[in-house]
Amino acid sequence: MSSRHHIDDFMRGQIIGKIEEGRKITDVAREFYIAHSVVSRLWKSFKTTGMCSRRHGGGHVRSTTPAEDRYIVLSAKRNRSTTAQQVANQFLAASGKQISRKTVARRLRGG
Repeated sequence: MSSRHHIDDFMRGQIIGKIEEGRKITDVAREFYIAHSVVSRLWKSFKTTGMCSRRHGGGHVRSTTPAEDRYIVLSAKRNRSTTAQQVANQFLAASGKQISRKTVARRLRGG
C-alpha cells in the first residue's frame, strides 16, 4: 500500500461488478489489495454518476501559447533592463492579449 497508483478502468469495472453481485465492500477491497476507503469512494461515485471511469483534466488553463512564451522570453532578453510590467505591455501591443506580470515572470523562469 505504500506506492500510490491509479486503478485502471478494467479493474474499476471488476470492483463495481463484484459489489453489484452483492459482495461486501470490505471483502472486495481485501480481494484486490486496495484500501476500503478507495473502494467505498469508487462505489459512491458510481452510484451518483453511473460511470466508473476516472475524471480527466483538472490542470490549469494556459494563458499563453508556447509560441507566445518564446516571444515573451525573446523580448525580455533583447532588453534586459525592462521590467515584467513593460514586457507585459509590449506583449499587449504586439498581440492584443493582456497578461499579468506574474505570467511574464513565470515564463522567464521557464514554468
